[in-house]
Amino acid sequence: MKKLELKFLNEEGKVVTISVDDPIEPADPTLVHAAMDAIIAEGCFYSSGGDLVEKKEARIVERNVYGIEI
Repeated sequence: MKKLELKFLNEEGKVVTISVDDPIEPADPTLVHAAMDAIIAEGCFYSSGGDLVEKKEARIVERNVYGIEI
């Protein structure tokens, strides 16, 4: 399963991550930047450390889980 992780800094300087399942690939950096700017401008997410105030990074993360027969 792949996720798009959008990482922001809040008012306390702590990292806040918003994850989106099944991102469109390849990711368009221009659209990702625009979406992150809109999230900050609209103030639509709040964290325990205050509003999101700065973009930190964006990345696609893939996680593979394999069961082990016991």
